[in-house]
Amino acid sequence: QVQLVESGGGLVQAGGSLRLSCAASGRKFVTFPMGWFRQAPGKEREFVAGISYSGGTTYYSDSVKGRFTITRDNANLTVYLQMNSLKPEDTAVYYCAAAAGILLMTSTPPRASYWGQGTQVTVSS
Repeated sequence: QVQLVESGGGLVQAGGSLRLSCAASGRKFVTFPMGWFRQAPGKEREFVAGISYSGGTTYYSDSVKGRFTITRDNANLTVYLQMNSLKPEDTAVYYCAAAAGILLMTSTPPRASYWGQGTQVTVSS
């Protein structure tokens, strides 16, 4: 079992930055690829970024590539999402998740084994 708790969301102006954290409980965390997802009002949940269990490979949606960076700290059971150059269209509830593989994360809808409860990110124009 893996429990995930996100933090770091908030209100920021366009062009600003936020760093989201996802703290995990359970050593199984280190065996899972991890991902960040978001869901805006009236829209489906979408893949944002993913990282392999070792942290050696990362994946990004085209909409965030070059602006967001996903990292993980397996010693501290945490995954991060650094978000720079934020835009109003980045406004959403952001979720972290542990998935069995990157293909599942990037499927429509995305599939994961464990989900966090989400953290709100609001970008004002």
